[in-house]
Amino acid sequence: MAVDYTVIVVYLAGMLAMGWWGMRRAKSKSEFLVAGRRLGPAMYSGTMAAIVLGGASTIGGVGLGYKYGLSGAWMVFTIGLGLLALSVFFSARIARLKVYTVSEMLDLRYGGRAGVISGVVMWAYTLMLAVTSTIAYATIFDVLFDMNRTLAIVLGGSIVVAYSTLGGMWSITLTDMVQFVVKTIGVLLLLLPIAVVKAGGFSGMKAKLPTSYFDPLGIGGETIFTYVLIYTFGMLIGQDIWQRVFTARDDRTAKWGGTASGTYCLVYAVAGSVIGTAAKVLYPKLASPDDAFATIVKDELPIGVRGLVLAAALAAVMSTSSGALIACATVANNDIWSRLRGIVRPGGEEHDEVKGNRVFILIMGLAVIGTAIALNNVVEALTVAYNLLVGGLLVPILGGLLWKRGTVQGALAAVIVGGIAVIGLMAGYGILANEPVYYGLLASLAAYLVVSLATRPTDERVLAVWHDRLAGKSPELPSEPVPAHQ
Repeated sequence: MAVDYTVIVVYLAGMLAMGWWGMRRAKSKSEFLVAGRRLGPAMYSGTMAAIVLGGASTIGGVGLGYKYGLSGAWMVFTIGLGLLALSVFFSARIARLKVYTVSEMLDLRYGGRAGVISGVVMWAYTLMLAVTSTIAYATIFDVLFDMNRTLAIVLGGSIVVAYSTLGGMWSITLTDMVQFVVKTIGVLLLLLPIAVVKAGGFSGMKAKLPTSYFDPLGIGGETIFTYVLIYTFGMLIGQDIWQRVFTARDDRTAKWGGTASGTYCLVYAVAGSVIGTAAKVLYPKLASPDDAFATIVKDELPIGVRGLVLAAALAAVMSTSSGALIACATVANNDIWSRLRGIVRPGGEEHDEVKGNRVFILIMGLAVIGTAIALNNVVEALTVAYNLLVGGLLVPILGGLLWKRGTVQGALAAVIVGGIAVIGLMAGYGILANEPVYYGLLASLAAYLVVSLATRPTDERVLAVWHDRLAGKSPELPSEPVPAHQ
């Protein structure tokens, strides 16, 4: 294992070095939070794929393949579909807005007053996303070093917090690009073919497993529908995803770079399910499906290759964790803290903006590590976050982009009614039930339509500013709420 350890240690040291290098480039708020809005197609597509394909997509995707066969690809597949939809239909307009957060977009579209409430919902989502990614370090470091769970979380989390705090989005972009390459080589080019060969090829796998393992819909229609509702729509509105869209240097990069990333996700989804199916042939009686990835890597791969594939798993976790962390800190600082204090930033003092956001990344990073250590049921925590995100924010965000008649009162009603409905239904049906997000989303939509139609249309001056920004005619403005016109 000495060679494998060396590969991992070199990889982790490289991540810290990237953080230090990124710190030298992040001299302004724009550079720190959105990499100066100047990523080209190659960097953009690689880093976008890296953030959406995290530990859940890698370790969890293989686990679903182990449990259900090829239909286990659906969870990651719906993530890819969401990214494709975002890239083709919305990303160009989102990039032209020149904002930093989803809540700023809502304020710009509706004329203010939606930021704090939507920011709290988005903050809860990004925090739980970062926490669940951080907990995944425990699994990987346990395989590598037989390390205590708490120590593994502290070690992995500290490295991510360090390079994210140092260089912000520049550091995260550089590390994500490396992580994208490592994942591609480790999972697609090495683990996938080796796992299939070890399992006797596709013919051998079919001979040893039930036919349900090769049914594309074997996981169940209701499960697939729920994945679409949560993950596909979640990709359309998550701060962690939008913040990457903001890094694109132009409309074309956002659209076609994101399309390439979405297509890559579809391939990654199928690869994970095939690896999991192969693991079922090799290890039919594992205690947990989520052990499939680590087991097949540990037992079937040669020295050196094993280290690279484990580094790929670590890369998957780190990319999602760092993206969620900077999104969480950006929302906490720009959408909640600054607004609650009534801060108006007139421009300039970019150095102070960088320092403030750097402090928030550090604070949120420590909170994420602490929560990850204390939390037991990660699936429930993440389900709560996704249910609130989709149930509370999907309608006002897409409504703002697609329906001129939507008003700020309708948007607030949608967030509040959808959020309360989701919470109440989770209390009644159970956190992991499908009904809360189904009915919560319908309640949010009804509130948005009824209240918007019952209130005065959005002021034409607000809409004029909104359309100018959508068309890319207005320069980037300071990060502050847009005042409502009386």
